[in-house]
Amino acid sequence: MKTIRLSIIGFGAVGQGVARSILSKNEYFNENGIDLIVVGISDSKGSEVDALGIDLENALNRKKQKGTVANGKESALEIIEHVEHDIVIEATPTNIDDGEPGLSNMLAAFNSGKHVVTSNKGPLALCFSELREAAEDNGVLFRYEATVGGAVPIFNLIHEALAGNRVIRIEGILNGTTNYILTRMTEEMLNYELVLKEAQELGIAEADPTYDVEGIDSACKLVIIANSIFKEDATYRDVDVTGITKITPEALELANKNNYVIKLICEAGNGSLIVAPRLVPKKHPLAVGGTLNVASILTDLAGRITIIGKGAGSIETASSILSDILYIARNS
Repeated sequence: MKTIRLSIIGFGAVGQGVARSILSKNEYFNENGIDLIVVGISDSKGSEVDALGIDLENALNRKKQKGTVANGKESALEIIEHVEHDIVIEATPTNIDDGEPGLSNMLAAFNSGKHVVTSNKGPLALCFSELREAAEDNGVLFRYEATVGGAVPIFNLIHEALAGNRVIRIEGILNGTTNYILTRMTEEMLNYELVLKEAQELGIAEADPTYDVEGIDSACKLVIIANSIFKEDATYRDVDVTGITKITPEALELANKNNYVIKLICEAGNGSLIVAPRLVPKKHPLAVGGTLNVASILTDLAGRITIIGKGAGSIETASSILSDILYIARNS
């Protein structure tokens, strides 16, 4: 049995989803010869550390009842640098201004010889090359499947299943909130403001939806794809971005009459990075509805491969994090 010790840095929806997934999949890990032990958890108010393994049920209940997991004073960086473990799961909130605290957490993990698995887009959208080089310099692995597409395995598919192929172009829908809004506007011919309010009431859109509806979230994800797959050195500021706030019911109705839908499409390839509303034929693989995400990957050998799935949600995102943990457990 191979023992893998983890820390969970950030215990919001994603961090808690990881904890729940580890609990529910414990038998599966053991069947595969892996014993996962969480030795440190940190949230914005404090932490818990136990070298013998934290009781995750207890931690989740305490978070629910008290709003924090804290029963100790160790900071996130103290856990990363001084608690003995193998993998740091960095799940703090995305910050696209300076990438903090995620950027410092990841660099500290690499410099202390720990692998990183993350769902945090901000540091990768700003400093992808720096992070990749830090991981390589320290001989550790850097995995980030959960940063793009939730449960949709874009990076695992391209880097592993499609290894040997040259990726020519990638197009997709990488934001479930905007896809939901455009789908509802099309189905009911409702205006943007009304559907946005509905999405906020359902918890699909944030109270401040700017990152989503202005295309910034999609741009961050597109940059991670470009840097990881096309080996570019871009930041989200290099993306040509147009959001969905000015799309009218009339435009959607006209598109509908001509057998099209309007979708917020991300495009990467041949050096271009574009996020903008596009007309998509109704029967096209990119014409998915609701909160679904989709990525259509054009390769030189395998042709075009399209994958569709849930692009958000704590358990869905945890699914990608678990796949990265297992990759490291098997390959480190």
